[in-house]
Amino acid sequence: MKERAKEVRASARRGSRADKAAEEEAAVVAKIAEMQDSDRVMAERIHAVVKESAPELAPKLWYGMPAYAKDGKVVCFFQSAQKFNARYATFGFNDVANLDDGTMWPAAFALKELSSADEARIAELVKKAVS
Repeated sequence: MKERAKEVRASARRGSRADKAAEEEAAVVAKIAEMQDSDRVMAERIHAVVKESAPELAPKLWYGMPAYAKDGKVVCFFQSAQKFNARYATFGFNDVANLDDGTMWPAAFALKELSSADEARIAELVKKAVS
């Protein structure tokens, strides 16, 4: 919660939208750089895949995690394994993501490593989430 409070204060600073967007992306890149090797590598790849697949999503920190928002609402996020001392990282989607499929669908995925097929699947899901 402390990280979230810090994020809210930082986003309240005055400045142009472009300046705020650049600051938020820089904060995401810095947070990714702080991660342990395996999480950092996955987070860097996910960051690149999300930016390429859905350039309309804005990178931002969300509860201390790299996240990607549309119109100010977080669509997807990466949670490192080290953040909660878990055995795997997570790539998840919030309820604003357009992933509805019947009465039940996955909203988060456990990640131990990323293959090119995994990256393609993430790209596909991100594109669908913002459609």
